[in-house]
Order: sequence, then structure tokens, then C-alpha cells
Amino acid sequence: MAELTARSDPRAAELDVAAIKRDFPVLAERFRGRRLVYLDSAASAQHPLPVLRAQEHYYEHAHANVHRGVYALAERADQLYERARLTVGRFIGAPDPAREVVFTKNATEGLNLVAQAWGRRHLRPGDVVVVTELEHHANLVPWLMLAEERQLELRWLEIDEGFRLDLSRLTEVLRGARVLAISAMSNVLGTMPPVAELAEAAHRAGALVVVDGAQLVPHQPVDVGSLGADFLAFSGHKMCGPTGIGVLWGRAELLAATPPFLGGGGMIKDVRRDGFVPDDPPQRFEAGTPPIAEAVGLAAAIEYLQGIGLDRIAAHEHRLTAYALERLQQRFGRDLVIHGPREPEARGAVLSLAYRDVHPHDLAQVLDQAGVCVRAGHHCAKPLMRRLGVTATARASFYLYNDEDDVEALADALASAGSLFG
Repeated sequence: MAELTARSDPRAAELDVAAIKRDFPVLAERFRGRRLVYLDSAASAQHPLPVLRAQEHYYEHAHANVHRGVYALAERADQLYERARLTVGRFIGAPDPAREVVFTKNATEGLNLVAQAWGRRHLRPGDVVVVTELEHHANLVPWLMLAEERQLELRWLEIDEGFRLDLSRLTEVLRGARVLAISAMSNVLGTMPPVAELAEAAHRAGALVVVDGAQLVPHQPVDVGSLGADFLAFSGHKMCGPTGIGVLWGRAELLAATPPFLGGGGMIKDVRRDGFVPDDPPQRFEAGTPPIAEAVGLAAAIEYLQGIGLDRIAAHEHRLTAYALERLQQRFGRDLVIHGPREPEARGAVLSLAYRDVHPHDLAQVLDQAGVCVRAGHHCAKPLMRRLGVTATARASFYLYNDEDDVEALADALASAGSLFG
């Protein structure tokens, strides 16, 4: 598998992107006679060979339902599934991985679990939930649903002219709050709020902190303790893992105080005609047959990323984002608007673009003709789109397998679109 060019010095080590690309079979594909330039990892990352092989090996040699059988094959599946839980927990610095890591189908389900299970049990009419203008719908709509049902008060932290959260009224907004729901990195702007600072303020105000880590966890080292989170959700498919699996981490005592989200097999201690007794976390929240092969694949993805180094991946993305911002500005000037902080160090590797008056969907289609894959739309962040004064953007996002050549391919494709649309 791919190696680094300079492992000895983390500050100087650069990724061997050419070698990394060889780990991802799809990146060798050609579309319309052109090489694939995949710039949509913020939506879903590609899969390296170790992940594909790990899932294949599971299906060939270890497939059985978990927590059910006492035969040797089932025990093998149990071991792989629970080993994956430990791998995930250690990856994010969970104090007690065996009890604090819940497998869901995606980050959205994890955030809904918090709102609909913990929130429905513990929040009362008039309680305050604070959200931000940066939120993906996954960390907003569940709170809107609960607010309507329970007559909660939603307060907003808005962004300033520099595309960062305006914290000038933070104390006032958090006063009396029970929950702060916050994205650790915007999937539109790349903005990375000071989550640890905000968590400290929220805790002083008596609020729990629910972090959407879908865009942050795949790209840099994350420790739930240092982050100050009470709940953290993220998805496997954004970090080179399979679709169909996500993670909800929660502090053990909070999960223990949360009722089941779904009912059925595997989440109970006892069932009688007049009621049931739920199992302890995390099994309490994993009703039915869980995503076993997907958990195995996610563990393999984490091991792959750790083998390369999350700190090095973060440094690589920072350099590439800085290069892209400078290069695109040089080539297109005022014809191209890049929404988000101007300083590379203040953002993740996400560029939401507006090119002249070309509609983002038209732009994405033209870029596709050059083999360049970008996402067009509102990116499940409609309140933020309204704040920006647009209905949609074309979004290019980078990951460990992208390099300066991919940025140049994006720039050339944008120039071709400019020529086509005049």
C-alpha cells in the first residue's frame, strides 16, 4: 500500500499521491476517454483496496449474524464486528469504546437518534436548542422536528462576513440552553468552528454538545475529549469506508440515560406481554441485523488512514487547498467566486464555486465532460444557501488522493466552460 515520502518528520512529510491513487481502483478508470478527476469526496470518498478486500474476506470466510449464534462461524463474525467497534472508538479517543460506540447506517441516523431518543426523553416545552447557520440538514431537521413536537425554542449562531461563526453574542445565545448542535466543518464553506471553545462555553451554560463530525473526522485527528463533545456522529463512506454504516459516539452515562431509538431483535434483555427491558448500550441502539460487513470495511478504512497518518493527510489537504485558492484566483479573478474563508488555515478542503452566471448544474455537467467530478446543488444546507444569497453552488472537495494536477484539471475544465457559455 501507499507509503509516505518522509515519515521521519511529520511537519515535512508529504504524501506520495501517485502511490495512493494506485490503492483506489476506480481512479484508474477513464470516462469519455479522459482520466477520472474525482473532486466529490465531501459527498462520498472512494474505497482503497484494503477496504474492498476486507469486506470480500468477511463474506468469503466469516459471514454469519452477530450476537445470535454459538457456532464457530458466528463467533468469528462476532469477533470481527466487536473488533471494529474497538477500532472506531480508539480512532476517536473514546474512553470506553466497547460501551460508547454505536453503529448506525450513517451520521444522519446517529444525529436523529440523539434528537429523537435522548431529546424526546430529556427536553421539555420551552427548552432551548442552539444551532448554527453552518449546519447540514442532518443536524438541523431532527431538531426542527423535535422543536415542533415539544415546543422547543431554537436559537441560531449566524455567520459573519468572513464566513465564520459570529460569536459576539455567544453568551446571550447560550443562556439557558440545553443543547448546542454544531458542525465541526461546513460541507459548503469548509469553515471549521472552534468546537472545543464553543463546547466549553456550552457546558458552562449547562448545555450538551452534539457534534456533526461527518466532514472533520475523515480529514484530521479527532479526540472526543479534546473536542469537548457529548455526542459525535460521522459516516463511514466519507472516510474511504463503505456506505450503509455510520457511528454515533456518546458519553457512556448519556447513552445509559437514553431510551431505545428503534425496537426489535437484538436490543432487549426481556420482552413480556406488558412491556420490555432494553439492553445496555450500545446494543440498545442496534436493533435488528447490524451492518456487519460494513463495520469490517470501516475498520479497514480507519487502519488504512492511520497507516498513512491523519496529521499528514490534514497537512496535505491544507497545502492543496491553499494551492487551489491561489491558482483559481489567478486564472479567473472576479469571474469565479469561492464561498468561504479566504485564509486556507481557516477552512477544510471544500470549495463551493460560482462561475460567472453559469448555473451550478450546467457547470457540473460541462466539467463532467472533462472527467472532473464536482457536486452541484444546495448540499443539504438550504438555510446557509439563503444566507449566501444563492440557490446552489458547484462544490469541489479534495482528499488524500488528490493533487495539484487535479486542481489544474479543474481549472482547465472551468476555462472550457467559460468558453462554452461565452
